[in-house]
Formats: sequence, structure tokens, C-alpha cells
Amino acid sequence: MVDTRTFSKASILVVGDVMLDRYWFGDVERISPEAPVPVLLVGNRDERLGGAANVAINAASLGAKLCLMGVVGHDEPGQTVETMLEQAGVQSRLLHDPQFPTIVKLRVIARQQQLVRIDFEERPSAEHLSTKMELFEQEYAKHDVVVFSDYGKGALEHVADMIALCKQAGKTTLVDPKGDDYAKYAGASVLTPNRSEFRQVMGSWKTEAELHEKAQILRARLNLGALLLTRSEEGMTLFNGEGAFHVPAQAREVFDVSGAGDTVIATLACAIGAGMPLPDSVALANKAGGVVVGKLGTAVILPHELN
Repeated sequence: MVDTRTFSKASILVVGDVMLDRYWFGDVERISPEAPVPVLLVGNRDERLGGAANVAINAASLGAKLCLMGVVGHDEPGQTVETMLEQAGVQSRLLHDPQFPTIVKLRVIARQQQLVRIDFEERPSAEHLSTKMELFEQEYAKHDVVVFSDYGKGALEHVADMIALCKQAGKTTLVDPKGDDYAKYAGASVLTPNRSEFRQVMGSWKTEAELHEKAQILRARLNLGALLLTRSEEGMTLFNGEGAFHVPAQAREVFDVSGAGDTVIATLACAIGAGMPLPDSVALANKAGGVVVGKLGTAVILPHELN
């Protein structure tokens, strides 16, 4: 049993790409006469927080104290994001860029099958990213754990400087990376790439021994406290200075992997912030990830589900 009440000890700052996930559900009963595409009659609509905002509400759901930093636009989706964060008990330190539309991912779904995803996104202005760095310098010292949720949308332009500040102050930093340039994450406490992201940076492997060697090379190269590799159906493997610690996947039907990485890093941050040892924190995060893949879309982990 996990006493999730201890998560209230955790004070977490989440920084990264803030998004709004929208879902349109409906039925398809005919093909369009205009083109060979299905016609969806929209029935229900749903809105959920995505990206760094999904990390924040997952951690808040587990009882931690949360603050979220990111960039949204002066628009209706941005207002919706702020309202949903407030309802979830997350303190928001969001910057509003009038020239930047809030990132929106619209998924159209019929009979539990996604037909199409439509993305609305642009990169924030350099001026607002500089302001965000100044805001970060005022905020990070108030928290025990800092999570960087990088979706490659531009909000973490200064992540290397942010990590350096946190390391100097003795803060624990967790990074969910993106892209093939991991040098900017150097010095982080824990880096959490998934299998395909790791392969993109370090190349493929044929044996478990070769994987372990590549992981430890990357960990040493970036001066990481630990590397947590999430491996889908193979579970998770934690690599640190003591070697490797593997947690097998929990057998369950996978419904939707959207946002599973957000839940994993959010649970990891809560556990570490509450004082749990890193291997125990990883095992708990693995359990949380196994729960949310059984839910549709970006989903929130609930405390009782960890037991």
C-alpha cells in the first residue's frame, strides 16, 4: 500500500509546453459525396489539459503542491487552460503572448477510433521566452522538485540555463526530453526518454547488455544523476551510478498511450518530493503509467488507483 497522503509534502514546479487537448466524439454512418472520407456527426465534446499542464494536474491529483509555468495566447483556449488549472488546484504562472495562439490538439473520434488529429501551434516570441526566464529565476527556489516537460514547441528555449540554476541550488530536476539534442539537459537529476526517443539519440541495440552500455554512456556524457528509460510493454529501467534497476510492465489492456509519459513523470516527481527512494519512486511511476494507458486520451491518475 502507498500512503499518498505523504505526497502533500511535495512542492513541484512544472515548466514546459502548455497545451489544450480537445476531443470531438461522434458517429460515422456515411461517406462524403465530396471526397472519399467519412462524415462524422459530432455528438459529445471534451476538453483536457495537455503537455506540461497534464503533468501538473496529474501531480496535483495525487496531492502535491503545484505551480505551472508556460506560455499561452490571449485567446479562448488560453482562458480555458487557466480556468481548468484553477479548478484542479494548480497555481499558474502563465505568460500571455498576444502573437502566440495557445497550442491546441483537436482529436476527432468515432466508436473509440481516432479519425484525425488537427494541431494548432506556433512558437512563442523571443521576448516572452526571455520574460519567462526572468519569472523562472523568481520562482524555482520555492520548490523542491522542478519538472521540465519538453514537447519541442519552444517553451523550453532556456532549459539549459534553468537546469544549471536548479543544480546550483540543490534542486531535484526531472526532464521529459524531446528531439535529438540532449546536451541542453546536461546536469539534470533524472532524464526520462522513452524507447524510441532514446534510440533516436543513441542508435539501436541488439542485446540488453548493449542497451545498458549505451544508457550508461549517455548518463555519463550528460552528467545525469540517473536515466529512466520507459520501454512500453517491457516496463522501465533506471540507470544510475549503482547500475540498473528494472521494473517489468504491469499486464493490462492498452487503450490509449496519450499522456502516459506525463503521468509517469508527475508520479515520479510526487514520490521523490515526498522523500521516497528513487527505485521505489520508479516502481510507483510504472504502476501509474499502467493505469492511465487503460483510459481514453490524456488522463489523470487518482490516488486510490495506485493501490
